Amino acid sequence: MSTSQDALERNLAHVMGVEYISDLTRLTAGASRETWSFVARDQKLILQRERSGGVGRLRHEPALLRAAHGAGVPVPEVVIDGSRSDELERPFMVVRFIDGETIARRILRDGAFARARSTFVTDVADTLARLHSLPIEAVPGLDASDPLTMYEKLLRDLGQPHPAFELVIRWLREHRPPSARQSIVHGDLRLGNVLVDEGGLRAVLDWELAHVGDPMEDLGWLCVRAWRFGSQAPVAGIGSYKELFEAYEQASGVRPDADVVRWWEVFGTLRWGVICIMQMTAHMTGMTRSHELAAIGRRVCETEYDAFRLLEGRW
Repeated sequence: MSTSQDALERNLAHVMGVEYISDLTRLTAGASRETWSFVARDQKLILQRERSGGVGRLRHEPALLRAAHGAGVPVPEVVIDGSRSDELERPFMVVRFIDGETIARRILRDGAFARARSTFVTDVADTLARLHSLPIEAVPGLDASDPLTMYEKLLRDLGQPHPAFELVIRWLREHRPPSARQSIVHGDLRLGNVLVDEGGLRAVLDWELAHVGDPMEDLGWLCVRAWRFGSQAPVAGIGSYKELFEAYEQASGVRPDADVVRWWEVFGTLRWGVICIMQMTAHMTGMTRSHELAAIGRRVCETEYDAFRLLEGRW
């Protein structure tokens, strides 16, 4: 064990109020935080801590998880909110471990998840309905910026010519539907960010992009072609639009407008394209050298193609 990990183990034991913890293990995680598993008082737990120089996205997440948990949304239970603590050097939270699968290709193809696939659209629609019913004031401080303006600025700031995305942005501005309501939006609900077991959906993970916006944004993002992982079914590679709309209406009492969801699917496709460019740029500029980031950069043209198909009405 390295000196830094040894120090983390001691400090984490102090935070947990125990003499020691065991099985502290670093897990793979996203770019904005570290993820560790450990055992305390014979319970398996998960530590998430912002990376050095993090952007502060953990600030609202524990409160959001607690509010979502109270509304019946399947999320990891928060044990310790360290989002404003320096006891582990950087903001953190500890949540209870939930067993399950996150790898999309396994969820989509393995026989063990056949039952989970049969209920997935209903499960995720119910989850989103519960989330979208939360009062916005339940989690103060969430970002409420206009996402189209934000991603248009990100694309401009990258300084790279992408005429296809310029055309998509023009279409989005010309066809933007009025927002019927505002709610708390997960912002990244898709395969890869959910835990599934043989019985169905266990938990929604990765809440760092949660914000206030149009709830149809979550439905559109769930349908983006990149998150189908090679499947032809439009909703997460599992279900149909009709199934999603009917299940969401059943759970929420609100019938999604197909054209509004389509607009958000086009936006989500643009958003993923801009993210691909950003990740490629991080590699090309030497900020973060990574074969994975370089490979993601090659998906920009796929995203442009997906956006054009959507604009042609070929869902």
